[in-house]
Amino acid sequence: MAHLHPYDALTPDVVIQAVESLGYESNGRQLALNSYENRVYQVGLEQGQPLIVKFYRPERWTDEAIAEEHEFSFELAGRELPVVAPLRDTDGKSLHRYSGFRFAVFHRRGGHWPELDQPEHCEWMGRFLAQIHAVGEAGSFRHRPGISIETYGEQSVEWLLEHDFIPAELQLAYRTLAEDLLKEIRHCYNRAGSVQNIRLHGDCHPGNILWTDDGPHFVDFDDARTGPAIQDLWMLLSGERQEMSIQLSDLIAGYEMFREFDGRELHLIEPLRTLRMFNYSAWLARRWSDPAFPHNFPWFNTSRYWEDQILSLREQAARLQEPALSV
Repeated sequence: MAHLHPYDALTPDVVIQAVESLGYESNGRQLALNSYENRVYQVGLEQGQPLIVKFYRPERWTDEAIAEEHEFSFELAGRELPVVAPLRDTDGKSLHRYSGFRFAVFHRRGGHWPELDQPEHCEWMGRFLAQIHAVGEAGSFRHRPGISIETYGEQSVEWLLEHDFIPAELQLAYRTLAEDLLKEIRHCYNRAGSVQNIRLHGDCHPGNILWTDDGPHFVDFDDARTGPAIQDLWMLLSGERQEMSIQLSDLIAGYEMFREFDGRELHLIEPLRTLRMFNYSAWLARRWSDPAFPHNFPWFNTSRYWEDQILSLREQAARLQEPALSV
């Protein structure tokens, strides 16, 4: 019988067998963790702490791109930075295969979201991000795409329109608004000038940071890409403009203890936020055939979603006209 989706074949038995294929002895306990792009489980062991096992979405990344994710994590861990890198087996391999799936295993790390309304937390985050970026700029990705107007913006909008996810009565409004926004985003990039693109975490929102008494741990480098340093900073900002300005000031105060921050990148905060909105909608649409997506995102693919999205994008159009956030 054909499976409706590749992950349908990832049964609890397969998860356990994959872990045990590496020589671990499982106690049979497993817990599915919140992850939609990949499938991630906590698997208990007979001896020692449970492992975290990530099964990569089939056909998303090439082996070479996954290897670059792992190597970047190893570089950072080698500098004693608080990242959770995959574990290597006795042959030094970190990407494994079982029953048609590619997977990696990690130590489990506990923690909670950082409290970014506290200046000391922001400064702490800034110090570590600067060190991550210092490593990031010392090398380059060859097999992982960059964050750009084309990849996050133009390609996302084109895909949404071509695949009829937007209701017919809203397509014209969405198309014309997207065209205007992409034009304004290009103006913002021109104002920023030729900023440096480096290897980044790429998806550095608070949910990918585990905070303990010892500080932050950065997890999930699955979206590591090349882009401007501000990409890993702006996603930590929240609240009104004044609140974000204060948070950003604290982040950069810590950041500049280890790496110079290019102030021109402040012009890219709202453009990057807008590009992420386009990319997020396209991501949901591209994954809609995965049963986990209609189940966990039932509000997507409705007229109400696209009406709200158009309203939010119009608000972004106003923000793109405002002066860059100051520190």
